[in-house]
Amino acid sequence: MTEPSTQTIRLEKGRIATLWLCRPDRLNAMNLQMSEEVVEALGAVDADEDVRALLVRGEGRSFSSGGDFELIEAAASRTQEENRAAMVQFYGRFLSILRVKVPTIAVLHGPAIGAGLCFAAACDLRYAAHDARLGASFVRIGLHPGMAATVLLPRLVGAARAAELLLTGASITGEEAEAIGLVNRSVPAAELDALAAATAERIASAGPIAVVRCKETLLHSLLPQIEDAILREAREQAATFASQDLLEAARAFRESRAPRFSGR
Repeated sequence: MTEPSTQTIRLEKGRIATLWLCRPDRLNAMNLQMSEEVVEALGAVDADEDVRALLVRGEGRSFSSGGDFELIEAAASRTQEENRAAMVQFYGRFLSILRVKVPTIAVLHGPAIGAGLCFAAACDLRYAAHDARLGASFVRIGLHPGMAATVLLPRLVGAARAAELLLTGASITGEEAEAIGLVNRSVPAAELDALAAATAERIASAGPIAVVRCKETLLHSLLPQIEDAILREAREQAATFASQDLLEAARAFRESRAPRFSGR
């Protein structure tokens, strides 16, 4: 059953539910409305005792291109403290996916960039098309990493590889992501849906009490680290929001050119 569609999220409920990010014209860029609707949709999943697994997907050509640049531009008119509080709330809403009772599976095609990659990293499993493009590109726009990137990525790929991804902002393919452990498996795009569906079915066929409790145990030690990271990263992001480099990155984005950073 498909729940009534909203502007940014669509939830298909059932034994295996699917949460769709629905801003295809913006490559599913994350905005404030989406953060609110994600929380509502995840609440509906938790309230439905028939759901056994949740697929997380993006409509159109992308999983998610990350935070909407309009959010970044709006930050220029706010104080550093206002930006810190706003990012704690924004990222906390998306990362509530960590607390969903049933296992979550991110199905990645096209770009999964910045906060979009972190949203996928917060899911329990990740499958990617070979030609998907994954990257923690925060520093490429003069922004400190957010959405618990500094905890989620080292957890998956180790400290050294996470540092390389975060400090360079480089993007990698789905195949490369599998090689370093960022995704569980990478397959040709034509096989991606079947792989995700088969895994979700295996989870849904297992003992639901055991599965839920297993997920809770797997995440037990991670959740406090996530909370700490959200607070630290929000503070550091607020500092970079106040920089001339970030304003230059926003101008460069609008003008379709590379930013010219000054270190101010």
